[in-house]
Amino acid sequence: MTAAALLGLALAAPARAEKADRDKPLVLEADNASYDDVKQVYVLTGNVVLTKGTMVLKSDAAEVRTDPEGYQYAVATSKGGRQAYIRQKRDNVDEYIDGWGDRIESDGKQDLSKLIGHARMARLAGAKLIDEIRGAVITYDSRNEFYTATGGTDNATAGSPSGRVRAVLSPRQEQPASGAAASPLPLKPAPAPAAP
Repeated sequence: MTAAALLGLALAAPARAEKADRDKPLVLEADNASYDDVKQVYVLTGNVVLTKGTMVLKSDAAEVRTDPEGYQYAVATSKGGRQAYIRQKRDNVDEYIDGWGDRIESDGKQDLSKLIGHARMARLAGAKLIDEIRGAVITYDSRNEFYTATGGTDNATAGSPSGRVRAVLSPRQEQPASGAAASPLPLKPAPAPAAP
């Protein structure tokens, strides 16, 4: 098993997307749009924003296809040094997964997002960065709580001069119950002085 796959296993637990998003409609916004009814393909350009529940995908251009079963697939790209961006809320916690890539491919049937080219994903609690991973390609499987990253020569400018995958993981800390103060350390008596 490669180091990138092992890293994906290590980061797997904190990555489940909001389940309710699957049943929400996909909303498309852009400066320009064209639609091929025969092929079931939308071509969007200029300030593209795709929204499905808590999932938001932003880019300069996107192509959205619907298959005969009704699942949507999107390919989003940006230009001029910008990157496509995706954000989705995690299920049952107040955390989000943010991702950036030169190209983002979203598979609505399998709940997969693939970030390609200078890819970066971050897990956030509010505005606080918890974990971050960078690589040439990151694949995020929100249904199975799993993501993988691979390195590559184009990753050399994305935080890793060697082109390897790079992750920063924050330590997990015990959180006190909501509204409760952390319990103080128990006091222990001083040892009795030794008898002369």
